[in-house]
Amino acid sequence: METDTDKFNLDEEKMIILITGASYTGKTLLAQKMLEKYKYPYLSIDHLKMGLIRSGNTKLTPEDDDELMDYLWPIVREMIKTAVENRQNLIVEGCYVPFDWRRDFDNHYLKDIRFICLAMASEYIKSHFSDITGHASEIETRIADEDCTLESLKADNRNIIDGFHRAGEQVTLVKDDYEKTIHRLLE
Repeated sequence: METDTDKFNLDEEKMIILITGASYTGKTLLAQKMLEKYKYPYLSIDHLKMGLIRSGNTKLTPEDDDELMDYLWPIVREMIKTAVENRQNLIVEGCYVPFDWRRDFDNHYLKDIRFICLAMASEYIKSHFSDITGHASEIETRIADEDCTLESLKADNRNIIDGFHRAGEQVTLVKDDYEKTIHRLLE
């Protein structure tokens, strides 16, 4: 006789894929490609942010980056823990992930989390700036960002690289071939 536990492999590996990085690095594109390949549900931290802002559940605005991380990360962190506890797959994507995010999880959770941080090398940004900004709405329609300049993009990427490296994290650095870098992450 078949039981419920016979129908499901209770030891089947489940995974949370946490994607973060600098703006304009293709976090959303990578999450979309992973959703299509692995069929995992996908949570955009930006969608959560805008839902909370538009619903009036916070007085913060999209420009309040530091405060938004402090506000959003505890919510996202607990959603990740819940997905791990429920043995569910989930892709979580967005820039509101603190450099020291691991301190919020014990090994029971960490073993089920794959962390990906995307950043671009300064030389790559310099030689591909128009391509980078030209693909900004590849997956979602972005509002024109006049504050995105070559120098601001380089500074944002440098901050992400330095911050996550100081925290002991590996950063996937786009140096030459963007498509190859994304393809490697999908493997």
